[in-house]
Formats: sequence, C-alpha cells, structure tokens
Amino acid sequence: MSTRAVSYKNHRFPPQIIARAVWLYFRFPLSLRLVEEMLLERGIVVSYETIRRWGRKFGPTYARQLRRKKPSHHDIWHLDEVVISIGGRKHWLWRAVDQDGYVLDEIVQTHCDTKAAKRLPVRLLKKQRSAPKRIITDKLRSYGAAKPQIMPQVEHRSHRELNNRAENSHVPLRKREQMMQGFRSAGSLQSFTNIFSALRNLFVSPRSKHSALAIHRLKTMTEWKAVTGMMARFPASTLCRRHQTT
Repeated sequence: MSTRAVSYKNHRFPPQIIARAVWLYFRFPLSLRLVEEMLLERGIVVSYETIRRWGRKFGPTYARQLRRKKPSHHDIWHLDEVVISIGGRKHWLWRAVDQDGYVLDEIVQTHCDTKAAKRLPVRLLKKQRSAPKRIITDKLRSYGAAKPQIMPQVEHRSHRELNNRAENSHVPLRKREQMMQGFRSAGSLQSFTNIFSALRNLFVSPRSKHSALAIHRLKTMTEWKAVTGMMARFPASTLCRRHQTT
C-alpha cells in the first residue's frame, strides 16, 4: 500500500469530514442526498454537490492507495459481463473476480464481441503478471473465441452455474445503479466502479468466526484511516463546526 499523503489543501472542511462523506457514499447504498442528510444530523452542513465533487476528486486517490491482493498462479478468474443502459444505449461492464470474490478488474465497453472479450483478460495479465490456474465464464461465445488467442495453456470452463462468484459481484452495483437512478455516461460508470470495487474489496468480510471478523473490521478501518489521512485526531468541536462551502 502506498503511504503518500493525500493533500486536502484549499479545502475548508477537515479531512475527516471529507473522507467520511466519500466512505459513506461508496461503501453503502446511499444517494448523495442521503449522505448529505446523515452529515447534517451530525451538525455538518454540506451540499450533495460538494459531496459529489469530493467523490470525484478524492475517491480515485483513495482507491489507488488501497492495498491490492497479491496475485497467484493458483488463482481462478471468473469473467462475466452485465448490460447497463446509459442514455438509452447499451453498455457492457466486463468484470473479473477471483475465487474469493475479490474484484480484480472491470472495463466498460460498448460492444459484446470477441474483441471486447479479449480486452479484460489482456489487461489483467499485464497487471497480475501471471496467468491464472483456470478461468471460468458463462456460455457467451466471445469468451471461447478470445481465450485461445490470449491464454491457450490455461484451462477454460464455460458453465453458468460455475460462474456464480462473478454474477454475484454485479448485485451490489445493481443496487447502487437503482439508488442513483442510472449513470450519466460510460466515463462516470467506469470511474464509479473503480472506486466502488476498491472499497468493497477492502471492507467485504471474510467467511470466518465472529472473533476473526471483528479483527478483520478493525484492520480494514485502520487501513482506510491511514489511506485517507484520518489517523490524526481532530477536536470534536472541529468536526461539528458548520461549513457552507468547500
């Protein structure tokens, strides 16, 4: 994980408030107006448009600095695509998750052909620097045509019931899409998913005993605070101060 400090220069709100607003918006199925209302309940007056700007400015920085899962040649890649309508036009979000449901990468594209199916695994190979043990997809023919050109030695299983991890990974985004009443552009969808999945990877709880789960949550919150620069303590009076502009 990178330790480069996030700069909050020229912002009147304390870093804790900015980071909390971004965390609430990308971590939970909340609209910008609901986040605005939740902050207001704490005595923090900030417009939803300001929260949107914070998300656009700081969200990508937070996401880049979050710790990534180390790749392994024992990994199993589940690849899947989901149709998202933007302005009445179909777009496809191509996503790859591993055997633990960790989102490895995702790309928004305007086609669902062989060329589009090749782009995600090609980019993944460059990022992971190693091929997986196996890839699993649904019955889409584009995968079958693309895979031999990219990873001819890797085992490929094509079966809908085997690809539940990838299909399940779409559910949280679908909930957010409904809450946000859709996305405005392919670029905004790509930007949102990059941040959304990075936080989801960090905070999704492992399947373990309750005691281990509590430790996991403490560790993830510590990492989040380190990434956002919230480790330093701010006086309570500062957090409750009313602000009108950024």
